[in-house]
Amino acid sequence: MGRNMLETAQLRDAFDETRRRLHTRGPGADAVLDRLQELDGVRRELLPRVEGLKADRNRIGEQIAQAKRTGQDATTLLAENKRRAEEIKVLDAQVASLDEERTPLLLALPNTPQADVPEGTSAEGNIEVRRWGTPRTFDFEPKAHWDLGPALGILDFERAARMSGARFAVLLREGARLSRALISFMLDLHTGEHGYTEVEPPYLVNRTALTGTGNLPKFEQDLFRIAGDWDLFLIPTAEVPLTNLHREETLEHADLPRRYTAYTPCFRSEAGSYGADVRGLIRQHQFAKVELMTFAAPEQSGEELERLTACAEKVLQLLELPYRTMLLCTGDMGFASARTYDIEVWLPSQRVYREISSCSNTEAFQARRAAIRYRPSGGGKLAHVHTLNGSGLAVGRTLIAVLENYQEADGSVRIPDVLVPYMGGLTRIGPG
Repeated sequence: MGRNMLETAQLRDAFDETRRRLHTRGPGADAVLDRLQELDGVRRELLPRVEGLKADRNRIGEQIAQAKRTGQDATTLLAENKRRAEEIKVLDAQVASLDEERTPLLLALPNTPQADVPEGTSAEGNIEVRRWGTPRTFDFEPKAHWDLGPALGILDFERAARMSGARFAVLLREGARLSRALISFMLDLHTGEHGYTEVEPPYLVNRTALTGTGNLPKFEQDLFRIAGDWDLFLIPTAEVPLTNLHREETLEHADLPRRYTAYTPCFRSEAGSYGADVRGLIRQHQFAKVELMTFAAPEQSGEELERLTACAEKVLQLLELPYRTMLLCTGDMGFASARTYDIEVWLPSQRVYREISSCSNTEAFQARRAAIRYRPSGGGKLAHVHTLNGSGLAVGRTLIAVLENYQEADGSVRIPDVLVPYMGGLTRIGPG
């Protein structure tokens, strides 16, 4: 498995630029980079010595063979090679020890931001790229979904808490059907108009799969690991199994880009986020998503990110939900991302735009870890693909946006026109 996030050559040949760009994501990488540079220096000193000793051993080995064939005494030569073998063994162990220390350090480094990504330390540094739709003007005070849903009898937090604890929810009747309608609508759109291949992946994955996408080892506390002897984890997003569809494979350039979509439940412990967005459906331990995933050649990935983002935006346009698209700054991007757009939907109860999709180009970052390569057309050296992913969309947050933006003064909720066929012709969810 190709575990290195960043190429060692990149760290060696463009160390100062790599340090500068990683520093824009926060100072945490500095100490790691310093230690990697030290280890690389020692390793580069050791390797010529080892290679020289092995060459000498082979040369002397031929002399020993020649001596034995001619009946000459090879005792001195044998002693010399024995000494060399012992020295090689020591040096090989030193190199292996350096590699053992280097691997977790490389895995701890985030991806390098693209050169034109805005620098910043938080969401304050994000840049609005575009905006679609106009927030509705209400002639009454719009309610939050955590009040609307229970009043309509379609959303129950109390029963969920009794069976599972905080940050779980039960959807009932038209609420459950609305969630299913959104999933079917999104999958039909992405597999039909947008040309993605639908996948139903496993919901449990192994440690290697999560290491390939960058979730491990850094974010293990955010994952749910199953009990017992199984070293398996519940997926935090369909990005993980979709990326690993082609783990340790070589794709053909002519077959790129490859685009996949999948509905899955997702599971996250949300470690360290207690107190943030804990009310309602915004931040749940279990939630549903329709994911978009693309494998592309490097020269395709920039255009593919724009396409993938547009596919996610199309869902909101057809639902007639106002949104804005943000280019994230270096300090607000995900660990594996080189460039990210966040799509934020308008929530009238809070009078804010809230994230509903994050669309990222990880370039070769995940492909190196998961050993996913492609063969260039016309031959040439194998290269790593670029991987891209995004929510198309998060189902729970889309349901929130529908409830809040389509609510009426009497407490009912209209069904968006595009969803009516998926709701069996139902046009409104009424109280009771």
